[in-house]
Amino acid sequence: MKTIISFVIRYIPRKYLQLVSHLFLRVLAIFYKGNKVSCNVCGSNFRKFLPYGRKARENALCPNCLSLERHRLMWLFLQKETEFFTKKLRVLHIAPEICFIDRMEKLPNLEYITADLESPLAKVKMDVHDIPFEAESFDVVFCNHVMEHVEDDLLACKEINRVLKPEGWGIIQSPVYDLEKTLEDKSITEPAEKERRFGQRDHVRKYGKDYAQRLSKSGLNVTENLFVKTLPDNLVEKHALPENEIIFLCRKGSVSP
Repeated sequence: MKTIISFVIRYIPRKYLQLVSHLFLRVLAIFYKGNKVSCNVCGSNFRKFLPYGRKARENALCPNCLSLERHRLMWLFLQKETEFFTKKLRVLHIAPEICFIDRMEKLPNLEYITADLESPLAKVKMDVHDIPFEAESFDVVFCNHVMEHVEDDLLACKEINRVLKPEGWGIIQSPVYDLEKTLEDKSITEPAEKERRFGQRDHVRKYGKDYAQRLSKSGLNVTENLFVKTLPDNLVEKHALPENEIIFLCRKGSVSP
């Protein structure tokens, strides 16, 4: 199973996987039923989660809603640390994850807009470098695992900062590696070399420990939140949460002309 999943996510474009993978995995879910782990996004219980990743991680993917460790952590963070589920909010979700879309659309307090350049799941076709919405029009922006793909991450973050309301906030996650400084080299164009240097064939940089500081150069105020470290071990184990995942929480900062 690990080998199959690793091959599929490495070579099949994400936009196609988003259309069909959930149908196949829901069949597999029947064989994973149990009570050892619980997905806090969809409420399903399993003996374990599916492996996932190019170097497959055990106990990672919920076969029912397709949440990963980071999605379950983010959902819990939104529940415990924000008013996301109760306050009237206008939300822009860039590159929306399939595990969140239906659930967020059904929340009566949200005006929820999904957007992406390629995703067939998004309602608005949009380049994150040029967000087609007026300034200060959103209370919340989510943009997860996007910045490592885009040509100009600071321009993208400037656009997010522009469309956030004065008290607006968001979450911008990305793979962050044990590097002191982000690795970026625009002369690297071959997919195989990109994978070797940046971790994936469609990545254009490999973020290091300077991730929050780097994105803050856009005008956004990006801070590191170690929410997972505040949770009891049994809850982390029950939901198979990532033990060292930092939540990068952003708030509207100064807007450059």
